[in-house]
Amino acid sequence: MNMGKDEKMITSEELAKILGISKRTVQTLAQQGVITCQKTGNKNRYDIYIAVKEYIDYCAQKTTRTFASLEEMKLSEEIRLKQTKADMAELELDEIKGNLHSAEDVEAVTTDLVLCIRSALLALPGMLAVDVAEATSAAEASEIIKKTVYSILEELANYEYDPEEYKRRVREKQGWKDSGEDNGDD
Repeated sequence: MNMGKDEKMITSEELAKILGISKRTVQTLAQQGVITCQKTGNKNRYDIYIAVKEYIDYCAQKTTRTFASLEEMKLSEEIRLKQTKADMAELELDEIKGNLHSAEDVEAVTTDLVLCIRSALLALPGMLAVDVAEATSAAEASEIIKKTVYSILEELANYEYDPEEYKRRVREKQGWKDSGEDNGDD
């Protein structure tokens, strides 16, 4: 069947039904220049063959842009993931070298120090009991207590950061042997 020129021209409603979209979408695509229309009075008319081809081309371009956008997103996420892994490896290396300490290790070493202080303070009454009991005055007892407390504080003031302790803890977490341990090779 051969259609004449006027028979190929259809309304927005008819084109919408053919394309499976709304009449408003057809009109919007026409306004954007995606689909070619001809004004007949106050109505738009569409050449069915040209309009369908233009719509198919539009959908193909849209799909291509979507795929390109998805590929860009995928590539961006892959780069972000690789950068994150590299950052994590760098932090792990810093920890192994002893340049960075995990909060867990700092907490453990700090806990050890606090327990040392606690032990010194709990031992204080036993250390001082006899000397304070033999003191002849409150001032003498106070001086004995003061000297012992200062001695404990001086001992604590001499506490120094030990990077080897942190390195030992990292090796322990990694399941590695300490470099000073005997590995059985004689």
